Amino acid sequence: MAAPRTPARRRQRSVRVTVSVVLLSVATVGVLLALPTQQPAMLSVSAVAALVLGWASLRIMWTEVLQSRRENAADRAAAAAAYRSLFSLRAAEHAEFTTAMTERLAESNLSVRELQGALVQSQRQVADAVVRAESAQKSLEEAQTRVTELEESLEAARAERAAEEADALASWEAEGGPVFGPVRGSVDELVSWEAKAAEIRAEQDQMTEAVKRA
Repeated sequence: MAAPRTPARRRQRSVRVTVSVVLLSVATVGVLLALPTQQPAMLSVSAVAALVLGWASLRIMWTEVLQSRRENAADRAAAAAAYRSLFSLRAAEHAEFTTAMTERLAESNLSVRELQGALVQSQRQVADAVVRAESAQKSLEEAQTRVTELEESLEAARAERAAEEADALASWEAEGGPVFGPVRGSVDELVSWEAKAAEIRAEQDQMTEAVKRA
């Protein structure tokens, strides 16, 4: 910005202008006083004095114009220097702001990529859990089907063994002899069927717990 003009400059300029006006006024008064006299000496002196005072006034005004130009040039140079300094400061601030915003944008992009990766990983884990749950549910259904089949087979075997035992008991009563061999074999087979059914029920319970946890 241009430097403000000091009161000393304004006073000096006003003094110079006042002196120039006074000189021109004196020259004018001298000429006007010499004209009525119509004396060549007075007219010559007044003409020479007016000429000298006019040139002196012109010199003073010319000096004032040159000084005004120098002051204006100095003001413009100061303004240009201040503008350059301000421009450099604003350029540095802009570069700092741009760097900070670029870093923040890079951090934001990195955070977005990390969140996207975490989201994809979570989706994969959910998909794996769904697949495991579906597999466990399928295994559970198969186990339930097997248990149902085994229970039906066990009931049929029990009914068959009960009929064989009844037939054997009737034969024993009819013949009057012991029939422990077939009866013992039927009991052993029933015990083995019941043990197998218990194992299948335990396996079914484990699969059910696994499905609930999944």
